[in-house]
Amino acid sequence: MGSMRSLGRRRCLELLGSVAVGRVVFTDRALPAIRPVNHLLDGETIVIRGNLGGGLASAATAHGSLVVAYEADEIDAGTHAGWSVVVTGTARLVLDEERLRRYEEALRPWVDEPMNCVIGIDCDLVNGFELTGTNLSRAG
Repeated sequence: MGSMRSLGRRRCLELLGSVAVGRVVFTDRALPAIRPVNHLLDGETIVIRGNLGGGLASAATAHGSLVVAYEADEIDAGTHAGWSVVVTGTARLVLDEERLRRYEEALRPWVDEPMNCVIGIDCDLVNGFELTGTNLSRAG
């Protein structure tokens, strides 16, 4: 059997910055919605690209800001070892021209759809855990 242990904020942010893909959880027309997105981490802000006609960007535009959750992980299904980080924070459109240019150059969308906005998610609450895995000779 493996074990699970909590990770500190700094380690969680290091791990989050080490991967390029996560899932953003938000409310879309009063229902929970989850979207896989590629991201970058700028200090304690998760940066994603979006479409102003899409659910998250539309909600952020309508409300000015929106509370969301963001989850990223790296878990090996064979060894049961890895980690998961969940961030809860405020998402808002990035409007500063200099930051917009920098993020648009650094973060290329992985899907062939127009991505005409940049969304920043503040890392307000950060929680994570590490799975130590199992001994494969006894795994079952």
